[in-house]
Amino acid sequence: MDQTEGESIILSDRVLLNGTVTPVTLTAGGKLRWSGGVGIQSCLAVEKEVLGFCTEGSRIKIRTVVESGDGICCFGSRGTPVRKTFAFETMSDELLGLWCQKLREYIDSLGRPKKLFIFVNPYGGKKSASKVFLDDVKPLLEDANVEFTVQETKYQLHAKEIALTLDLSKYDGIICVSGDGILVEVVNGLLERDDWDAAIKMPLGIVPAGTGNGMAKSLLDSVGHPCTAFNAVLAIIRGHKCSLDVATILQGQTTFFSVLMLAWGLVADIDIESERYRWMGSARIDFYALQRIFHLREYNGSISFVPAPGFEDHGEPSEQKGEFMGKDISNPSHDESSKIQKCGYQGPHDDSENLNWRKINGPFVSVWLHNVPWGAENTKAAPDAKFSDGYLDLIIIRSCPKCALLSLMTELNNGNHVKSPHVLYLKVKAFVLEPGPRVDDATKEGIIDADGEVLARGKGTYNSDQKALMDYKKLQITVDQGLATLFTPV
Repeated sequence: MDQTEGESIILSDRVLLNGTVTPVTLTAGGKLRWSGGVGIQSCLAVEKEVLGFCTEGSRIKIRTVVESGDGICCFGSRGTPVRKTFAFETMSDELLGLWCQKLREYIDSLGRPKKLFIFVNPYGGKKSASKVFLDDVKPLLEDANVEFTVQETKYQLHAKEIALTLDLSKYDGIICVSGDGILVEVVNGLLERDDWDAAIKMPLGIVPAGTGNGMAKSLLDSVGHPCTAFNAVLAIIRGHKCSLDVATILQGQTTFFSVLMLAWGLVADIDIESERYRWMGSARIDFYALQRIFHLREYNGSISFVPAPGFEDHGEPSEQKGEFMGKDISNPSHDESSKIQKCGYQGPHDDSENLNWRKINGPFVSVWLHNVPWGAENTKAAPDAKFSDGYLDLIIIRSCPKCALLSLMTELNNGNHVKSPHVLYLKVKAFVLEPGPRVDDATKEGIIDADGEVLARGKGTYNSDQKALMDYKKLQITVDQGLATLFTPV
């Protein structure tokens, strides 16, 4: 092949551009170069900037995303990305076919998704998901020649039901235009399938259109991109992927698969009990947080954990020594029917008896486990969390003066709360929570919140009459490193 600036040339041709004949070159390195005028050379990086193309007569229309401005330039995280179309006309039908072939072959070599199944949750957050889909998702996917099937969710767990039976062979990925809740439903549905080990390899994408948007924020912030639907869709189109740890929360024979967080104490109380002020919008969180801090609750109970390397000195040696791992922790005398092998993923198999278990007793103000850095767009709960390190980040507050607590809560937007002397921050491989009642009133218990939903409601809590997935009793969490796959910006 010919060479230009040290790069191999896939195709070079003279075309008609804006009424002027000019050379255009596609290199093996994925650069599309042409002359934009006297002394002006323009370039597109196909991988980052080219979404797709189409033909119109003898013209090729290349649909791109570039920084805002008049010219075509390389995409950068500091600029505002905008859609832009660049078109040129070939000199013959034969050359038109050749350009289409070479461009398609190069784009296909990037491993981008060609067909997606998309969940749109019209009820979550500000009820903006349908508009986000029409304004951002649909136009970009059409520009990228990506086929898609759209399903609006109609009720809670609808996405999980569909994920349980969806013919995955038809798709290259599942996308959630929603907050984090639909993503969690999809993960749980995939892992309850008979073919869970193949199903969970399906790449998952998240387009922020909910209240929290913690997963989308974590993904985009990792490369310095703003948490916008536009940027999230670009990440999906480009087809880059990363692994994601999945935590298995187990109580007896009941299982829940978590990808974001688990909270008990202050954070869970704020998250769930502030629902009574939903009419206030997002301000309800700050409003109710002040109430809870000035009328602070502490909870009796204990936690046991297997520390990551470097965190072995926290807590005291646990007498339980993994006694409950892999067993029915709510009813040790369960009958034979519960021993029947269940379908789907059963959680990681750890030799829990030989692990280094540690224990911390309460009372606690807050216990917070995190799988990714951001719990919401304004809450950097676990600044050191990684997507697939095989550990959960544990944030503990046992006792704290109210003024100091108020101060550290204001640092949640940048992660500096973990530097407070009142916060214990460590990484764990496995975890057992034994929740207890409130210190000031033993007749009242707490709430356990997993991925933004109530996992368990104790006595005397907000909406305690409503059924929850688990009881307010001992539960265990284990982590399977890199079990799921996400579309990621890089």
